[in-house]
Amino acid sequence: MSLSTFKHAKVSAIFCVLPENQKNIDDEIKFYENDAAKLSRNKKILGLGTRHVVPDGVTAADLCEAAARVLIEKMDVDVNEIDTLIMASINHDYIGNSDACIIQGKLGLSEECACFDTSGLGCTDAIYALWLAHSLVESGASKKCLVLEGSSSSLITNVRNRNANMLFGDAGAAILVDRSDKEYESFFHLKSLGKDWKKIVTPAGGGRLPVQRDIVDLEIMDPVGNPYHLSDSVMQGGDVFKFAIDNAPDSISKVIEYAKSSYQVIDFFAIHQANGQIVRTIINYAGLPKDKASAETFSKYGNCGGTSVLVNYCDQMFGKVSNSTLFVSFGVGLSVASCKLDLSDTINGGVTLYKTPDCIQSRDELISEWVKFIKNED
Repeated sequence: MSLSTFKHAKVSAIFCVLPENQKNIDDEIKFYENDAAKLSRNKKILGLGTRHVVPDGVTAADLCEAAARVLIEKMDVDVNEIDTLIMASINHDYIGNSDACIIQGKLGLSEECACFDTSGLGCTDAIYALWLAHSLVESGASKKCLVLEGSSSSLITNVRNRNANMLFGDAGAAILVDRSDKEYESFFHLKSLGKDWKKIVTPAGGGRLPVQRDIVDLEIMDPVGNPYHLSDSVMQGGDVFKFAIDNAPDSISKVIEYAKSSYQVIDFFAIHQANGQIVRTIINYAGLPKDKASAETFSKYGNCGGTSVLVNYCDQMFGKVSNSTLFVSFGVGLSVASCKLDLSDTINGGVTLYKTPDCIQSRDELISEWVKFIKNED
């Protein structure tokens, strides 16, 4: 069982950023056959409401860079003191290049800063990245670690796909983890179910099935008429629902038991906002106090992938005292992760909006830039 505890890694701040572009499910009634009753049922069951999605030309890395800039400014951080930068996401800008390195250059961090990405865990990658940051700081390998978590799942789902697209919002987050002489106890539980990896998968785009001409225009309809491309995220909804309610409450229980704590001392349970139905079911199955957990963030911002658990905390606990917070996520892998953190001295930066720059490069401009780069015509 992967259980671990740390005492000298302090989460100093958490800031979340969402794109300013907002979608309202009521404006998408055409995808529900213009049937108001059908849309209303989906809203009630899933908790559908509004969500924020990136416009063309904006990526998860852009949101993370923006979140980092807000954190650095608000916390008055000396960028030369940041010695580790971790970028956790499944929505990286490039295959074979580290978003962390690119962002390090843009932020002007020291060249002595260790930078790397983590990938492949989707909705659990924020907690895994926090675990990794705590490990590095506790060991003395890092003294000031900046963790970035970004999700732009709206880019890997088809807008006509009513099994997935209406669920996903986009977001970026920045977390500062510092070495501290004062003790801040943290406890982690991690779990993997690799035998079920196909339950949430993006079939094409990696080394196993590169995107080439033979699949670019291939559109596949599922049994109820939802369209997919092989480069889309594909999820077996019923199986994932069962996986979530079987494993999330168990992970919560294990980390609380490991911490020799109780449900009563937790100020807030930040649950991955997969959809309203899943969150409410987990709250009931785990026996969580109704005033200490919420699915409201999903209705406001949608499922923001790995960032959603952080958005849930920043949204629901902004301006409130949260000495002890428990985070739990579940997703790609399949994987499960939970952690109990002492956030008594943590700055909750809340949720801010990312203003779309005026000078975003178009796809044609990007293609032209890379053609010139390869031809050495700059």
